[in-house]
Amino acid sequence: MPYTHLRKGRFSEAGRVYLVTTVTESRRPVFADFQSARIVVRTLKTLHEQALVSSLAWVVMPDHLHWLFELSQEVELSDVIRHLKGRSAREINAIHGTRGKVWQRAFHDHAVRTDEDLQGVARYIVANPLRANLASEIGAYPHWDAAWI
Repeated sequence: MPYTHLRKGRFSEAGRVYLVTTVTESRRPVFADFQSARIVVRTLKTLHEQALVSSLAWVVMPDHLHWLFELSQEVELSDVIRHLKGRSAREINAIHGTRGKVWQRAFHDHAVRTDEDLQGVARYIVANPLRANLASEIGAYPHWDAAWI
């Protein structure tokens, strides 16, 4: 699907909760490397600490990220994702002495409706490693967090 199709209908609304999924370039398992995955985790935490978002749940899988967050008043959704990808890619490339893309250009977003169960969405996110057979229980996988746990 072309990048422009993913952007159709995208609307950035302050205070809205979004579920964003984004993948690595060519679905390479960049985050199977512990240090690279922790860079993404640190970047997520930094964006939260800078009050650009209020993170509710996330999981960094070997080749993609699922992130549930509330968007702050001062920022656009696309800017948050650009910051996430740019900061993490620069640091990952620096530690590995590489250049080039870490992330695919596009991302998928879903504006969570008020009638959706946020904790249910969070459970779905953090259970991804179980469904992918990367862990036998949620606590055994190192690259996740949720506000309710």
